[in-house]
Amino acid sequence: MSSVDSPRPAGPPSGEKDLIPRTGLIIPKARKIGRVRWAIGFLLFFAVLINYIDRSSMSIAEHDMRMEFGLTEGQIGIILGSFGWSYALMQIPMGMLLDKIGIKWVMRAATVLWAISCFLTAMISGMGLLLIARLILGLAEAPIFPGAMKTTSYWFPRSERGMATVIFDSGQRLSNVIGFPLVGAAVALFGWRGAFITIGALSLIYFIVFFVFYRDPKEMNRKGRLSDAELSHILDGGAQHEDAPTTNPLANLGYILRQRKVWGMSLGLGCAGYVQWMLLTWLPGFLQSQMHMDVAKSGLFTAVPWLFAVIVQYLLPGYFLDRLIRNGRSSTAVRRVFIIGGMLLATTIVGTAFTTDLVWSLIWITLGITGITITFSVTNSLPALIAPEGSVGATGAVMNTVNNLIGTTAPIVTGFIVQFTGSFAWAFIVAGIMLVIGIVFYTVVLGRIEQIPTVEERAAAKAAAQV
Repeated sequence: MSSVDSPRPAGPPSGEKDLIPRTGLIIPKARKIGRVRWAIGFLLFFAVLINYIDRSSMSIAEHDMRMEFGLTEGQIGIILGSFGWSYALMQIPMGMLLDKIGIKWVMRAATVLWAISCFLTAMISGMGLLLIARLILGLAEAPIFPGAMKTTSYWFPRSERGMATVIFDSGQRLSNVIGFPLVGAAVALFGWRGAFITIGALSLIYFIVFFVFYRDPKEMNRKGRLSDAELSHILDGGAQHEDAPTTNPLANLGYILRQRKVWGMSLGLGCAGYVQWMLLTWLPGFLQSQMHMDVAKSGLFTAVPWLFAVIVQYLLPGYFLDRLIRNGRSSTAVRRVFIIGGMLLATTIVGTAFTTDLVWSLIWITLGITGITITFSVTNSLPALIAPEGSVGATGAVMNTVNNLIGTTAPIVTGFIVQFTGSFAWAFIVAGIMLVIGIVFYTVVLGRIEQIPTVEERAAAKAAAQV
């Protein structure tokens, strides 16, 4: 069992060639490592970016659709929410599928299904078919984050997981910056049906690229598209084995659900997710109703904090986290500092409850979003670090399920708070309380950030202890 904090093996004796211990490959010292793994990272980035543009497109087109079909606000609300039902429900099944049959085929099926859902939406003629299209989209997008986490566990050494996770995680945040304008322009140019055809075509192009390009590392190495040097760099750096034996999916899931670390990570992220969902769904409304902005300005000011957060995301949990770990710092300590630091920074969002000044409100909101982004970036790397060998998909799916179940309560709770108090002040205070609770889960329950042994490894250790 590899541990996050275990010392890196000493390098081989100097000479013309080095023997790489985990792979058995003879690699010339002077040979460059290669950068194929980073191309895989950006392939994941575009998956998440398109994923979030797909799921947010209906919120932009809903007015025109409501007018055409004569739907009420309540009916369109049900349709908008239906995506989350199938998305949350299918997280764990998709995670188990990823562990059982692998990334390549699950993600291929998922990506082509996105496109089908978008084309189907463009052809619908009523609420029933619209509801089905959204449910299909939720099902299709369910494996994306567990799949991205599992992919990074195969493709990146542990010392590069910070930047690898930031790359794919930033796709969802940049979708808030560029997705709304792009979809809005498509609706204005082609109408709402044309916009969904455009998004479907974009998804179809991504499917083709993924189908042609993506393979797991060893397969790509056999085909000559990944150098021996880079494969050795990946495996010797602590990547999980893609050919690890698969166990019974239900038994494996039961084992994962009994792990304290999994619940500490999942509930901690769920508390952060509550605040993120609140901001994603209510920030424009807050700016319009309490800061008296028009729709155009509220959209612009909504994008600015997310853009700032992405810049910080690449610098801190991306570049500096990996650099600290490569320089010999304890990876548990470094990741804990970034997670807790992000949560503490996010609590500054409570300041929004005590000001009516637009500038100060935006400062507090930007700091809050930045803190949440830091925490999400680091936490999204944890399943690939703590999951038992061969179980990253299921572990990531459990975390995502908990996060989404807690997060989806935020729009409802916030709505009722604003309805009964006539203000967003208590909504921001509740957000701060949730962040403090999340810190407790991250510190007390999660514990050390190290790999959980498999059932077999735990049994072998127990037997050895008895001897």
